[in-house]
Amino acid sequence: MRVIFLNRYFHPDYSATSQMLSDLAFFLAGAGHEVCVLTSGQRYDDAAALLPPHERVDGVEVFRVRTSRLGRDRLLGRALDYATFYFAAGWRLWRIARAGDIIVAKTDPPLISVIASLIASWRGARLVNWVQDVFPEVAEALGMRALAGPQATLLRGLRNAAFRSAAANVVLSERMADVVARACGQAHRESPKGTSFRAQARSQTSRIRVVPNWADQDAIRPVAAADNPLRREWGLEGRFVVCYSGNMGRAHEFDTILDAAQRLALTAAHIRFLFIGSGAQRRPVEEAAHQRGLANVLFRPYQERERLTLSLGVGDVHLVSLRPELEGYIFPSKLYGVLAAGRPTVFIGDPQGEIARLIEREGIGAAVRQGDAAGLVDALAQLAGNPGLRQTMGRRARELLCERYDKVIAMKDWLALLEKL
Repeated sequence: MRVIFLNRYFHPDYSATSQMLSDLAFFLAGAGHEVCVLTSGQRYDDAAALLPPHERVDGVEVFRVRTSRLGRDRLLGRALDYATFYFAAGWRLWRIARAGDIIVAKTDPPLISVIASLIASWRGARLVNWVQDVFPEVAEALGMRALAGPQATLLRGLRNAAFRSAAANVVLSERMADVVARACGQAHRESPKGTSFRAQARSQTSRIRVVPNWADQDAIRPVAAADNPLRREWGLEGRFVVCYSGNMGRAHEFDTILDAAQRLALTAAHIRFLFIGSGAQRRPVEEAAHQRGLANVLFRPYQERERLTLSLGVGDVHLVSLRPELEGYIFPSKLYGVLAAGRPTVFIGDPQGEIARLIEREGIGAAVRQGDAAGLVDALAQLAGNPGLRQTMGRRARELLCERYDKVIAMKDWLALLEKL
């Protein structure tokens, strides 16, 4: 079969959507299928990067279109970058798509599936929406006024039409499946925990499929603090490290973390907070930590995939944050890397939400309400003072990754879905 992927970032970019897409594209190419990727010439962490406009990488044909490069820091600049990608990628897709192709559209930029659905219909191809986040609901929840009112109604109508026209809509979680089902005018029946795509396909007639994102248990392994050279390189030997690794976007809340860091700076000098990554909030968070005089907070850039075992292993415990109003619209992929690294997770958000329930049900960490800095301090203090509890939670986290969220499992589910089409 011939599969065309559509997303703004691809290998060698390090962002989460790029890594997931790269894994799947290379896997399908390795399985003997013809794979094309339509993407931009940029990198998430470097808008000025210049990548080749056309190349073949590990059997995948990559087309990189030219777009504006105004960056993510300002909403207007981001909107213009989106718009130029819509036009350039849509034109390229029109030129290369043909009857019988499967077009897989991710959700970066938002609503790219609307363009993909039109071209798929015109060319006789089949569309798969790979839903990483649900737009415009995310924008509305974040208070973006330009997308409120009639504009949101129009965008939602176009998005829903693209959902309904698709051969399949692949979502990351059961709650997201409910959101997409309502958008399609369907009812979604929750799958038993750990159910694979193949079992879902036998039991459901819906075109909505839950295939979670993943991490590679062979590429990311638990490593002891004493054996981790990054601890020495970053001056963290003998410290208890609380790590946030990944995108620092608007969907994530950081005031609770900084408030907890400020409290612990006075009572627990051995605890350090480490932020690894980038995003729209990286600079404001860094500036806020500096203004507060938080010497116990450090920042490092995105790390190459080859160093994820070490960078994730620096943390004794990891933080995952999601604004409560975004539950069901986003599922943070950073959780899977934490599971692979065998570390406990403390979630900051809705304690009754899907992520909090998963963490507490599986015994892999704790959940605190957004804004509850005292609760976060208590959770971290408990983990810092109880190495046995950390080991138990970390061991279970690794087991859960291998049982349910490993790359091999996801690749098989994706292959079954696409071959069924």
